[in-house]
Amino acid sequence: MTKFTFLVAGFFLFTSCSDAQVKSTPESSQEGTINQVISAKEFKEKLGDENIQLIDVRTAEEFNAGKIGNASNIDFYGDNFQSELEKLDKSKPVMVYCASGGRSGKTANMMKSMGFKEVYDLSGGYKGWPY
Repeated sequence: MTKFTFLVAGFFLFTSCSDAQVKSTPESSQEGTINQVISAKEFKEKLGDENIQLIDVRTAEEFNAGKIGNASNIDFYGDNFQSELEKLDKSKPVMVYCASGGRSGKTANMMKSMGFKEVYDLSGGYKGWPY
């Protein structure tokens, strides 16, 4: 292969990976599912909605050290994690966060595949929560 072929392949690989990692706009499917990473300001504004299901996916120890609002704790590492998510109302909006965004991002994607209609993930997680 020529150097040009490697450069072109590398370019496409790099741009496709970077696009997959940075998703700040709503991602919708044919069923109308919204899966979006939102800022702390947007997250705080949505907390006022009485239909919101607020989920903290950190460990119990992290959760007990501080949480956002009236969040419920469902430990991402818990044996019953997915079954606990299944108990939530899939038709109501869910706001999810963790310490810095890794676990909550994985959770948001999992919830989308489980059929949740609206999932919002806090950008930067609890560590980025200024309120």
